[in-house]
Amino acid sequence: MAVRTIEVRERLMARNDELAASVRQQLQDTGVTAFNLVSSPGSGKTLLLERTLTALGEELGIAVVTGDVQTQNDADRLARHTTRLVQAVMTGGACHLDARQILTALEAIDLGRTRLLFIENVGNLVCPASWDLGEAAKVVLFSVTEGEDKPLKYPKMFQMARYAVVNKIDLLPHLDFDVDRAIANARAVNPELRFFLTSARTGEGVDAWFGFLRQQAGVVQTT
Repeated sequence: MAVRTIEVRERLMARNDELAASVRQQLQDTGVTAFNLVSSPGSGKTLLLERTLTALGEELGIAVVTGDVQTQNDADRLARHTTRLVQAVMTGGACHLDARQILTALEAIDLGRTRLLFIENVGNLVCPASWDLGEAAKVVLFSVTEGEDKPLKYPKMFQMARYAVVNKIDLLPHLDFDVDRAIANARAVNPELRFFLTSARTGEGVDAWFGFLRQQAGVVQTT
């Protein structure tokens, strides 16, 4: 008897890529830059987004789609810092967002009033690496409490990212974390990574992050 194998994953990925292309085209047509923010749980990406929304939300017309496995806690936190709708996507157990969810989320976003879109992905450094959401770039965030070898343990995520944020640098005096080694490990995986060193809690280093976002949104600061 003949055996026919159906490659379900390949079909899902191909369909996702089609939808991601639709997302990307829609964003390009409206001049919106989207960042897919990825990290392991507890790295501080929600707090960094809170601080970003407070400082730049209206200036840069920032919209947010946030994904979580079960709750909308992160979306509720972010909504306190913006007058815009923050969309919560509960994946019901899935370890990543997909392009279909982002395409649906765009229906509720006034793209004409938006310059930057942040997609806060599910806390996971494995699954989200393989799924294109139509973003301009992935931004991988890891904290100084996670160890310098994080990029070596999760190389695909760091290969797929264009920018990296090393967060919680306010804790460096209390840890043995070697920032230079962590950056070297990441650049061994992806030599093109651009880094930002931040403390979302204290605000240290966020000015460079804010300046980058203004640049990406096409905002020229005057002195």
